[in-house]
Amino acid sequence: MKDSKEKMTARAAAVSPSAFPSGFVWGVAAAAAQVEGAAEEEGKGLSIWDVFAKRPGAVHNGDTPAVACDHYHRFRQDFDLMAAFGMKNYRLSIAWPRIMPDGVGSVNRRGLDFYHRLIDAVLERGITPWVTMFHWDLPQALEARGGWPMRLVADTFADYADEIVKAYGDRVKHWITLNEIEVFLDNGYGSGRHAPGRKEPAGVVNQAFHHALLCHGHGVRAVRQHGGAGARVGLTDNSTVAIPLAETPEDIAAAKRHFVGSKNCRILEPIYRGGYGPDYLAFTSGWLPQIAPGDFELIAQPTDFLGMNIYSGTCVRQGPGGKPQVVPYPGHYPTADSPWLRLNPRGLYWGPREAAEVYGVKEVVITENGAGYDDAPPVDGEVLDLHRLDYLRACLRELRRGIADGNRVSGYFAWSFMDNFEWADGYDRRFGLVYNDFKTQVRTPKASAHWYSRVIRGNALV
Repeated sequence: MKDSKEKMTARAAAVSPSAFPSGFVWGVAAAAAQVEGAAEEEGKGLSIWDVFAKRPGAVHNGDTPAVACDHYHRFRQDFDLMAAFGMKNYRLSIAWPRIMPDGVGSVNRRGLDFYHRLIDAVLERGITPWVTMFHWDLPQALEARGGWPMRLVADTFADYADEIVKAYGDRVKHWITLNEIEVFLDNGYGSGRHAPGRKEPAGVVNQAFHHALLCHGHGVRAVRQHGGAGARVGLTDNSTVAIPLAETPEDIAAAKRHFVGSKNCRILEPIYRGGYGPDYLAFTSGWLPQIAPGDFELIAQPTDFLGMNIYSGTCVRQGPGGKPQVVPYPGHYPTADSPWLRLNPRGLYWGPREAAEVYGVKEVVITENGAGYDDAPPVDGEVLDLHRLDYLRACLRELRRGIADGNRVSGYFAWSFMDNFEWADGYDRRFGLVYNDFKTQVRTPKASAHWYSRVIRGNALV
């Protein structure tokens, strides 16, 4: 009787609409510039965010990443907290200027040793590191020489990628090359809203895109050459997800056309199709960057997964003449306190599906998903962030629906482990599952952290 009951329970779990596949990767994410602090300690060079944040009016409230969450000094306690909540995977980034203060040339041994200690500490707690090579903190020394619009950045990144994969590849088997190329280039060199705060013509920005893609290629090459057995690598992209207004054949087809015809073509087309094709040329009005022999062979090397940062999506329907038509969100549509974040969980279903059907992506990892609010401080040791909890539940429900329909999604990382330096929004926008008091550096797990812990332990929605 006991064996029969166990078999029935196993069969029920296999078909349960709340269960995730066996081996599904659950984790939390953060980035060096947002949590580490220690901006000028132990030989670290300045990043563009260290410099930009000191510019009057550049960051809300004049906040800077100089201290942030002081993770540089508190990482062991933070990993203890992760382990206590059953977190199995941690997506982190390495600060390029902590390894190479000038972006090129001599390596800062103290910086290398810091990440040796950090990686060892996370592994000691049974947590698997997923390492992002670049998460927006370009060495200021490279910006002073022209920054991303100069091919020099790609050449120097090649050396940096080699150094870190050689150093940590014996313990790190999951690598992400760059995080959100579109955001750090359009905001940093187009609108000027992010570091380094430049407003360049579209052609200059598009040339920077090409150089970032070369960096991705060098990151893949470094992992293949130095990563050792079992090493896996991919890019993290904030693809524009096209959500069909109605899930009819007509609107679904329109959404797929929008997915390929939107800004996604600047990143995914060269990586997955090996060049700049008609969609790219239509998007850039026929503009092409300066391309050297061998560039596309480097850019289009096969990867093991596509990381997708999905927070929302664009609603699309079939419009006049069968063309995709964007349906604007009404003013009262739910948002987080970050006004750009329209809370449409269906993006978690449609993003992976469109990446597979349009570009042939065989595996997706959700490398970021979350919501930013101005959470109130703890009361009696609690932060009842029910808004975030409900949004994450809805997103995971859509993710699970997609997996049941055949979407090849192998993992999910909540953004973020704890409240941190939220770029131009400073410390007001809190995305963390853990509340951080930036004055005392006291961490308080929120209701969402307790709930997410149960999801991870059960490998199912609860």
